[in-house]
Amino acid sequence: MKILLLSDEESPYYWDYFKRGRLDGIDLIISCGDLKSEYLSFLVTMGRAPVLYVHGNHDGGYEQFPPEGCDSIDGKLVTVKGLRILGLGGCRLYSGGEHQYSEKQMRRRIRRLEWKLRRAGGVDILVTHAPARGLGDDDDPAHLGFECVRKFIDRWQPRYHVHGHVHLRYGAHRERIMTSGNTTVINACGYYILEIEDPEPKLQKKTNISKSTV
Repeated sequence: MKILLLSDEESPYYWDYFKRGRLDGIDLIISCGDLKSEYLSFLVTMGRAPVLYVHGNHDGGYEQFPPEGCDSIDGKLVTVKGLRILGLGGCRLYSGGEHQYSEKQMRRRIRRLEWKLRRAGGVDILVTHAPARGLGDDDDPAHLGFECVRKFIDRWQPRYHVHGHVHLRYGAHRERIMTSGNTTVINACGYYILEIEDPEPKLQKKTNISKSTV
């Protein structure tokens, strides 16, 4: 299964200089936020894959002009082609703008999804805009990661955590990919193609969950 991950910067390769066939083989497109609505609408039109997105802290315009043909998974747990995907948009509260949350507010958002997570037996891909604390974030107020998202990863151990918000060009030695336990963390800034094996049936699959709280 091939997934196109996007965030923060519209890629000329997939927009300005797009050529037919570039989306061939893409099974799913996931946006981690801060992308133009028109960009996502273009991709869902030109490709054959569904487009899922969460809100970035600069996506206030989505309320009036949402990406046409795309689906918001912000605050939702969905299953697509066998993959359990949970979306949590926004970033740390730093200026009072839209889609900004305090640590307490984000923790509350996660708790609201608890019963769905238990019912689904866990999650395969966690999609956020902001990174988790200590996993690709920065120390300035605008780019500080969420502690509760880090605890979520430690507890539920998704196969992947995909985020944006922290541009790769912010630092010469910034890593796109890192690991935390059994979770692969990917900074989707610009674009990144993730290839994974088709998910196994979840009916008889057991998920090990630690007793730590979010």
